Amino acid sequence: MMIQIDKKEFYKKLWQLSIPIMFQSLMLALVAAGDALMLGRVAQEQMTAVSLATQIQFVQNMIISSVTAAGAILGAQYWGKGDKTTLRRLFNLMLMIVGAVSFVFFLLCEFAPGAMMHIFAHDPVLVEIGSRYLRIAGWSYLITGISQCYLAIMKVTEHVTPGAFISAGAVIGNIILNAIFIFGLMGAPRMEAAGAALATTIARVIELSLCVIISAGKGFLQPDFRGFFKIGTGLFKDFLKQLLPLIGGAFLWGVGFTSYTAIMGHLGVDAAAANSVAAVVRDLVCCACNGVGTAAGIMVGNELGAGNLEKGKAYGIKLRNISYVIGFVSTAVVLAVTPLLLKFVILTDKAQSYLLGMMIIMSIYMIGRCVNTVCINGILDGGGDTVFDMYSLAICMWGIAIPLAILGAFVFHWNVLLVYACTCLDEVGKIPWVMIRLGKYKWVKNLTKDY
Repeated sequence: MMIQIDKKEFYKKLWQLSIPIMFQSLMLALVAAGDALMLGRVAQEQMTAVSLATQIQFVQNMIISSVTAAGAILGAQYWGKGDKTTLRRLFNLMLMIVGAVSFVFFLLCEFAPGAMMHIFAHDPVLVEIGSRYLRIAGWSYLITGISQCYLAIMKVTEHVTPGAFISAGAVIGNIILNAIFIFGLMGAPRMEAAGAALATTIARVIELSLCVIISAGKGFLQPDFRGFFKIGTGLFKDFLKQLLPLIGGAFLWGVGFTSYTAIMGHLGVDAAAANSVAAVVRDLVCCACNGVGTAAGIMVGNELGAGNLEKGKAYGIKLRNISYVIGFVSTAVVLAVTPLLLKFVILTDKAQSYLLGMMIIMSIYMIGRCVNTVCINGILDGGGDTVFDMYSLAICMWGIAIPLAILGAFVFHWNVLLVYACTCLDEVGKIPWVMIRLGKYKWVKNLTKDY
């Protein structure tokens, strides 16, 4: 029989966790938009080269995000259990893996930036600008992952607010430094794309410094440097069991989304322009479900790790219902901002018509995106059911949405909006499957062990 949860306790913890993460997600979305706008004011080649160069970091971030997500899944359960010793070992393991990955990307950016740029572009101007960017930004790639490990541990140990303010401070600093170094303000040299790289690197140094300083305070968890390599075979195997499906899912999702952009880009300048604007809106509106999804994983994981399986199950069901509310609210937000957006952005008449249609389609897509983010990346992952995400992406995105979009764009020559609808099909199509998976309650399990 389902237990009754304390709604006051539930909502208090949900908002305490989700609101700072929403804010953090919003700030990260804004800094990406800020980079594009500032470099767009300099020259199209500068903006394009940096956009292509940052695909290197996009790949690195997929790996780092998977590592920190695996650590957060196990970490939330061990925090719920009250086992700080194992949590410190997890922290060490995350730092080891992320450090090794970051070092490889650093070496590639410092010693083979041209080869990295040739993966994405052949134009010599773009390759040269992008190579300059990577040589400087490579230093930020070396330390970004370490900061993300600290921030992930802060989230699972209920220090979400300090972590959010650290990220927000780094983002605001990044935007200010971008303006200074890109345009040469306040006596600084005008560095253009290289200035964006320098700003990013300084911001990441500030972020890591704040992470280390704040984590040294009372009540925060620090790595166990004296026993840094004493991880244990059992914990390492448990970590890999969570990590490998997450990495597989991350690459399926990342390459899939890049494919969507490429498909829309081949449908003409107007379609590409409208899709770019719609993507910015999507990323901003998704901040709410990202915050609740992360909070869901922590809340469910805490209860399951503490051995409160029925309470964790009840939390999951409650959060599933909340995901639909967030989805419908996000739909309303997208529809409400559409008239304002059409007045604000400067596009051709054809691109304006495409954007209107894309916003209407996206409003439906948001229901699926919100439900799936909370249920898959939150509830299911909180119980260690990370394999489902990879399977669902392989079937719904790669087995249905991408093939349909490719056929529609290049074989049947469908209308642009119909092709765009195909790229949104995977999230909506997953909902019934996700509900069935949740209803089996295979995710209601305690992952913790006594090592």
